[in-house]
Amino acid sequence: SSGEATASGGSRRLRIGYFAFPSGDLLVKNRKLLEKELPDYRVTWIKFDSGAAVNQAFLGKSLDIAALGSSPFARGISGGSPIPYKVAWVLDVAGENEALVARKGSGIVDVAGLRGRTVATPFASTSHYSLLAALRTAGLKPSDVKLVDLQPQAVLAAWQRGDIDAAYVWLPTLDELRRTGIQLTSSKEIGAAGKPTLDLAVVSDDLIARDPHAISSWRKAQARALRLLRSDPDGSVAAVAAELGISAADARAQLRQGVFLTPEQVASPDWLGTDGRPGKLLGYVTDTARFLAEQRQLDAAPAEDTVRKAFYLKGLSDDLT
Repeated sequence: SSGEATASGGSRRLRIGYFAFPSGDLLVKNRKLLEKELPDYRVTWIKFDSGAAVNQAFLGKSLDIAALGSSPFARGISGGSPIPYKVAWVLDVAGENEALVARKGSGIVDVAGLRGRTVATPFASTSHYSLLAALRTAGLKPSDVKLVDLQPQAVLAAWQRGDIDAAYVWLPTLDELRRTGIQLTSSKEIGAAGKPTLDLAVVSDDLIARDPHAISSWRKAQARALRLLRSDPDGSVAAVAAELGISAADARAQLRQGVFLTPEQVASPDWLGTDGRPGKLLGYVTDTARFLAEQRQLDAAPAEDTVRKAFYLKGLSDDLT
């Protein structure tokens, strides 16, 4: 909830949306890496549970920067009045930290076994996208299962009540389900098969116009966090444990399930690319939107040119240092 927002003194403000999900973003918040880069700013961190809620906040002009899954981003830039924001960074690539789990004792041992069963996922999320991809690979249409739209906390409650047979969701809720469930597939497997999902970071068009320096400072902080994940694993574990209120052992296990790029990889042709030369992420987002349109999750997929315009890569190479 936004009740958890924290602010530091200063004149200019930055409102940052984040997820309680293990990534470099939590290091930036915990270590105050951005506040160190921008000491005269008032930085507010606002916690969100899903990308759909982040999209709503951008529409309401209450965010400047936020973490956002590639699927809700594809949705946000589609349609007649796209959300005025652009992708500016890659936080992580979904790995074993998002997965599809069925309840033990449900008799479900593979994705095909979900036919006629009740499956929960937060709609319009990367998990929802990966679930649709998994169903299609198993020869099922979305209508072959009973899909329920639930946020992670509600997924856990429904699971414990026995109201659902399976769920596609992310950490930390995912680990709770694994205790009494059997994993059917993960976003790592689905990504390897050509449908990768990512946690991106987006910046508002307003911030791009008003204060590109702040975006540059924020990228530098994110680059530093990605380096810390490698160079200071113990410190990174401690920061994530503190932010999520979990044990160091749990934080270490959760971090191990994510796929974190180096800052150089983020700006490489394999992912975000550089100014004037967007990388493979352009194709991934375009494919995601096309797939969501095919699955009737979107009215129409945006043209590749529309997706290209939703990339903010100016100064990216300079921000890696």
